[in-house]
Amino acid sequence: MLGKTEVETRVIDSLNYLKLHKDYASIKLEVDSIQNTLFKMGYIENKRMGIIKKNDSIYTAKFHLKKKYNTIYIYYNNLDVDPSVLKLIAKDVFDAYFILPFNTVENSLAFINQKASEQGKPFSKLRLTNIRTDKNNLKADLIIDSKPEKRTIDHIIIKGYDKFPESYLKHYLKIKPQQTFNLNTIKQKTNLLNDLKFANQIKAPEVLFSKDSTILYIYTKKTKSNSFDGFLGFGTNEDTNKLEFDGYLNLNLSNNLNFGESFSLLYKSDENDQKTFRTDLTLPYLFKSPIGIDLRLQIFKKDSTFTTVNQSAKLHYQINSKHKVFVGVTATTSNNLLSSNSFQNISDYDSNFYTLAYQFLKRQSPNLLFPIKSNLYLETGFGHREASGDKEKQSQYAIDAFTIFNLNHKNSFYFRVNASNLISNTYFENELFRFGGINSIRGFEENSLLASLVGVLNTEYRYQLNNSIFIHSITDVAYFENKLTNTKEKLFGYGFGFGILTKAGLFKFNYANGKTENLPFKFSNSKIHLSLVADF
Repeated sequence: MLGKTEVETRVIDSLNYLKLHKDYASIKLEVDSIQNTLFKMGYIENKRMGIIKKNDSIYTAKFHLKKKYNTIYIYYNNLDVDPSVLKLIAKDVFDAYFILPFNTVENSLAFINQKASEQGKPFSKLRLTNIRTDKNNLKADLIIDSKPEKRTIDHIIIKGYDKFPESYLKHYLKIKPQQTFNLNTIKQKTNLLNDLKFANQIKAPEVLFSKDSTILYIYTKKTKSNSFDGFLGFGTNEDTNKLEFDGYLNLNLSNNLNFGESFSLLYKSDENDQKTFRTDLTLPYLFKSPIGIDLRLQIFKKDSTFTTVNQSAKLHYQINSKHKVFVGVTATTSNNLLSSNSFQNISDYDSNFYTLAYQFLKRQSPNLLFPIKSNLYLETGFGHREASGDKEKQSQYAIDAFTIFNLNHKNSFYFRVNASNLISNTYFENELFRFGGINSIRGFEENSLLASLVGVLNTEYRYQLNNSIFIHSITDVAYFENKLTNTKEKLFGYGFGFGILTKAGLFKFNYANGKTENLPFKFSNSKIHLSLVADF
């Protein structure tokens, strides 16, 4: 390739064009491509002077680049395009024209057209006309061909899952009739269907345009959202040296009424002769409003020592697909079952708290083993406890958060922080937090530890052998305080585990050994935890 001058030749050489070709047609295509590139660079007056054949294997193309225009003055009608949009792409914007670097013209016009589409004008067309030079400046007029009426969504039709809860369209996806039509925004919103537990998007949405209406078709399907979870744990009792078992059953039902509701039932019995019964009910978008309600009833019994009944009701507001806030009340009643009062640390009491909470949830839907990437739940409560006619102010704080750092598709790190704090002037044993076991610090008996303040850090290195099998390490650290006994202690749990996704569900095996800060490891303290989560 040659230019008319040495300077022009250097400009052409800087394009790094392809020099070897298999035939003449390929040469001509390359020359056309070079000329088009020169136009975009600002050499709009460049002229191709022909392709010259030197011999059977060498061809030379010649160009005369002429003047390069670095900027262009584009005149527009501010009724067709908003100057605020132009300020996003140009530094110099005036009432009648704006100035662009010439090499950004194509992308800038595409951006203006995109903004017009977002404003309900999907069929708008842009073009530059009356391109001219004036005193060494390049000028053009911007013409926008579009109908003055904005397109809005007139009808929404769900395909695949006909009974999809309509409230989720309005408040979760935030798509509703009479909304300004913007296909890119709609696609982003419908992708959030994959974050729902009970539904998935089958394919991208489609639009039917007619002369006076716009119909949006959303394609989704109902997925398995019910689960049954249970685990069996066993270990050696330090006092009796006998093998003891513990376990729990957890049933979760979701969207069986096509309302987006969820119901869970938990029953747990562990080796410390402790029994827990808990039921939760969540009703989202009550009366098609953005407000939902969460109800909980929990009953805890410690052998023949005491029982505690906890009831809570919360209203929640779904800000968007990831963020949710709560406000509610919690009432607790605990009864001392002992016939004598020799245990002064256990007492009848009633407590009431007003609570505020926030939740962040982010899913990674393609991953069947780890569908949730990050979760954060913060809660605070203020209230009082009444016992023997005395009232005492109390406050509670809690955090439960985890995240997965994916190094690649096989290797990842899992971190979880779980902490709770009860602030009070006096404490009863039957109001303290109970922790330990597979869902807190592993290697310890289920709910065997008592604390007024507790913080647990769970870490795992995970390696996925394939899409259905993973192995992981276990490294847990905990710190707790029991102000009733003036105890402060650090705990550690180490071990390994694996998970297998079977036809029956996700089977997990954990082996962990727990120890306190000042005591050595004992293999007799090891715990094996088995669990199975089945979806149906």
